Amino acid sequence: MATTVHGVVRDGKIEVLDSIDLPEGAKILITLVPDDESRFWLGVSQIALDAIWDNPEDDVYAQLLEK
Repeated sequence: MATTVHGVVRDGKIEVLDSIDLPEGAKILITLVPDDESRFWLGVSQIALDAIWDNPEDDVYAQLLEK
């Protein structure tokens, strides 16, 4: 069963904030949570990428590749 716990990075090491008992050798999966500024720039970047890559003008290239 998957369990989610909160943690922070301090001095290059991950510190778990929740009280959990992990056996030695336990496998973990770490998901990084972006801060608000990173989330803003990722959103803005995605909008710009969508405008560039997802437009009807580029359909002509797909048609050329079909020939």
